[in-house]
Amino acid sequence: MALEALATQPRVAELLRRALAGGRLAHAYAFVGPAGSGRTRAAIAFAAALLCERGGCGGCRVCAAVEAGQHPDVHLIVPTPPESNPKGPRAIRIGAIRDLERRASLAPVAGARKVFVLDDADRMTGEAPQAFLKTLEEPPARTVMILVLAAPRAVPATVLSRCQIVRFAPPPAALPPERAEVVAMLDELRARGAEALFRRSQAFDRDRERAERLVDACWLLCRDLLLARCGVPARLLGDPEGAEALAREARRWTEEGLLEAIAACRAAREALGVNVTPRLTVEVLVTRLAGVA
Repeated sequence: MALEALATQPRVAELLRRALAGGRLAHAYAFVGPAGSGRTRAAIAFAAALLCERGGCGGCRVCAAVEAGQHPDVHLIVPTPPESNPKGPRAIRIGAIRDLERRASLAPVAGARKVFVLDDADRMTGEAPQAFLKTLEEPPARTVMILVLAAPRAVPATVLSRCQIVRFAPPPAALPPERAEVVAMLDELRARGAEALFRRSQAFDRDRERAERLVDACWLLCRDLLLARCGVPARLLGDPEGAEALAREARRWTEEGLLEAIAACRAAREALGVNVTPRLTVEVLVTRLAGVA
């Protein structure tokens, strides 16, 4: 797995790439970010890059072994239940840290260095953080430690201060299904006329909550169109992967028209709150959005 695979975290990939190219490697890193941001994936990719002769090509035997969890110089430490209770709470306990210390004191088996990845490092319990701190204070030669955690304060400050912090951006929020429904309704209305819209809008006859979600999706679409028209980077859009389609749609609008459309979305949401017919509200709003140029 090459660092280039970290498409959702370009800043992280560039930071790690520069460290590798310049030989400015820390003995310990803290990969900090929310779940789903690719922290552990990045740690494994970085481990491969540290051991691969080509800096993480993603195609050699070293990279394949690291990704498969089979390289003898890459050690993944994860929270486990107590030995006496397989169903007990998972944690990184003092025994796992003692084993890490023992393995870190040994010479690398096949590569230039050893890499230890502590996944969910915030689950270190009891004496484990203090024991790990001792390892960080006297780091073994040719060894890199990577802590994966959700927040900086999840481990003692004394531990974090001895790590280079690498921050991960939150994962992009999944688009609600109503967003695709809005786009489909606009396309059908423009291509086939009002009859196509009337057929679709029947589903909203008695479903006020669904109508509210659709109006919210209209508002978010208009927001993205306004941002696209202003030329913001794709990563700032609610739908970064649809940036090209948004740019094409945004060219149909003026900024003033989009601001008016956003106001129409707000009015529709308020109307649904005072018992206006959901189907009629959806039809009026979608027609408004399809007809503004």
